[in-house]
Amino acid sequence: MIQTIIRSLLQRRHFWRYASFDEVAELYASRMMRLLAQFMINLFITLYLYQHGYSILFISIYFALSFGFRALIAYPAARYIAHFGPKHGILAGNLIYIPALMCFTMVPQYGLTAIVLFGFFQSVSMVTYDLSYLVDFSKVKHVLHAGKEIGYMQILERLTASLSPLIGGLIAFLIAPEATMLLAAVLFAFASIPLMRTKEQTKLRQNLDFRGFPWRATWRSIVAETAVGFDTFASNGVWVLFLTVVVFTGSANDIYLKIGAFASITALTSFIAAYSFGRVIDWRRGKDLLRIATVANALTHLFRPFVNAPAGVVAANITNEIATTGYSMAFMRGIFDSADNSGHRIVYLFFISVAMNLGAMLACLVLAVLLLVLPSVTLAMQLFFVVAGLYVLLVLGARFNLYRS
Repeated sequence: MIQTIIRSLLQRRHFWRYASFDEVAELYASRMMRLLAQFMINLFITLYLYQHGYSILFISIYFALSFGFRALIAYPAARYIAHFGPKHGILAGNLIYIPALMCFTMVPQYGLTAIVLFGFFQSVSMVTYDLSYLVDFSKVKHVLHAGKEIGYMQILERLTASLSPLIGGLIAFLIAPEATMLLAAVLFAFASIPLMRTKEQTKLRQNLDFRGFPWRATWRSIVAETAVGFDTFASNGVWVLFLTVVVFTGSANDIYLKIGAFASITALTSFIAAYSFGRVIDWRRGKDLLRIATVANALTHLFRPFVNAPAGVVAANITNEIATTGYSMAFMRGIFDSADNSGHRIVYLFFISVAMNLGAMLACLVLAVLLLVLPSVTLAMQLFFVVAGLYVLLVLGARFNLYRS
């Protein structure tokens, strides 16, 4: 049904593409269901651990190990995708998340054992899925209108993001957090079905060949991707903990509803932004968008330490949504162009995956060090956002060939 709706809404605007619209609609539909499940629980993972007695220091070290593990398994994941194709990688990534959620519901009973198993399955799922999605989308997109297609995908993602946290928070509040995880597991099971109706777009049984890789043209974007990973953990992990400890103090399940509702409301603001930014990119103003949105994102992080009331949460979330949508779309367009012209699509996107996870791991380690050397958790998180605001400026050093004038 989702695929039919997407086809009816967007097919007339995609008449120029060389891949069939069915293939794009299937990717959009699968992505929506995956993100519906993922966004329902992503905001609440750190909160769930914190509510069950695990310190913020433990959480930061745990996720540092998790992101480090993801960087290590990116290579076997890339080899799997090269051999079997990205659609099979998406299928595997979705199905592997199901045992991860089953393990996470057992944290109250089995403690560290359940957390380790959850981290293992989640890491394999995230790396395999994210890399498969990048490879598949970079192949089926249309070169001349990639900005618009990224905009459509962002609109669908923002629609999903505006619903998922509220749904997840409401279920956690009315029933239990574990019920949200079980529903997410069901959605992961259905998320791969749309993509299995058409053949793979990439050549199968490939080997990863690093010979002749264009390091000179790509190394800056790979390094800049570490800032994307740093930013992701800052916004999805540390920000949730900051709201829990500083703004919405308390331990009851209504905290899930509060954080979910604020995330959903502010996600709506990025609808118009996503469509507009896509057109800006196709009008060859992506370089300006990347610069302005990156600086705005940095300023948002610098504003976060001063938030102590719901009004500040709304302001920070709205600016973060718009800024993140802007810089991520422009950055992603540059990545896809680099992948297209590198002659080593999967290898380049493999390095992007490694860099993102290393950046997220660095963010976790920075938070852990601040927690160890500073006298209070609140001060440590406030200073962390200052570091995040400075580090994300590294995105400006990407130097994509697409944006060179």
